[in-house]
Amino acid sequence: MRRPRSPDTSPEASRAALAPVLRDVRAVVFDTDGVITDSARVHAAAWKEAFDAFLRAHPPEDPGLRRPFDERDDYLRHVDGKSRLDGAEAFLAARGIETSAETVRAVAADKERLFTQRLREHGVDAYPGTVRLVKALRAAGVPRAAASASRHAGELLDRAGVLDLFDALVDGGEAARLDLPGKPEPDLFLEAVRRLGVPADRAAVVEDALAGVEAGRRGGFALVVGVDRAAGADTGARLLRHGADIVVHDLGELCAGGAPK
Repeated sequence: MRRPRSPDTSPEASRAALAPVLRDVRAVVFDTDGVITDSARVHAAAWKEAFDAFLRAHPPEDPGLRRPFDERDDYLRHVDGKSRLDGAEAFLAARGIETSAETVRAVAADKERLFTQRLREHGVDAYPGTVRLVKALRAAGVPRAAASASRHAGELLDRAGVLDLFDALVDGGEAARLDLPGKPEPDLFLEAVRRLGVPADRAAVVEDALAGVEAGRRGGFALVVGVDRAAGADTGARLLRHGADIVVHDLGELCAGGAPK
């Protein structure tokens, strides 16, 4: 009796599980916070506590600049995707505060303490849509890297149970060791894709930060995917203006049957 033919599970056949926009991509680099894990909300909350405490203790001369840190707008505009020092400096400068190295380091250290405390107490989860996409890419034989300005990236991915889904990781510690400039410069992503052995013009970057999609565009990546978790009135448009080719609300949309826009 003839045995039933097993389904075709070759990488070529598995590419059918990906949205058409990804089928010619040879590698994908994922930002971590807000793309793979829901840690962006933890970062934002820690920044808010640190910045609001500083503003209360050192109120700007202009009363209009004394308003509390906004976890959506200020986070996206000034700190998302950047190193702690760059983010602290950008926000303080926007509030008219002299950004001495000592002040910037103090605020960044306070944020680090608060973030670490929240991480230890509550942990983080990986987004199911992202896990679905990463597994589809793996089945299709597409190399995957995680990249982040955060020194906690490896710990975050491990706690979320997804570290082993990636072939390479470039985190904030590696960026410091290699003296890589922060986003919107593309060096972090270029180092990640280099470790995958694929040129940037054959690879994709997935980011939720304005500085991140701009970095992907500057790096000459074939595809820059913006992730709009906030789904605000203008967040998607801002991602497109800063360099995203497409914007999705969830990365499950990039599996077959999804509808990226």
